[in-house]
Amino acid sequence: MKSNGTCECGAVTYEVEAEFPDVTICHCGQCQRTSGHAWASVSVPLHAVTIKGQDSLKWYASSDIARRGFCTECGSSLFFERLGKGRIAIGAGTLTQPTGLKTGKHIFLADKGDHYDISCSAPQYDTYE
Repeated sequence: MKSNGTCECGAVTYEVEAEFPDVTICHCGQCQRTSGHAWASVSVPLHAVTIKGQDSLKWYASSDIARRGFCTECGSSLFFERLGKGRIAIGAGTLTQPTGLKTGKHIFLADKGDHYDISCSAPQYDTYE
């Protein structure tokens, strides 16, 4: 399956040649701070993603095991990569619609913001699952 996506301003675009798993919604504090809310993403093999607009893509080391990619022009949060795992998580909202994706699980519920409730029936985990 071939899909594509972009940041808000179009400076960073990408193509993905992979089947998408269900969406994971992360409620950890880092995701809340970098996206403004919980972060919905799909994880695919790193080699399946071709990124264009590298000059406008900034990688931020959010911990000693992960980095996050965002557009330097518009600030869109695009990617999350756990180093050395060979996979990259792509922000589901940055994919060209329609995607046909569905929510598969919620993670880091122990860190969820107090300003919203979760009403979907997808499995919910207090930590990373």
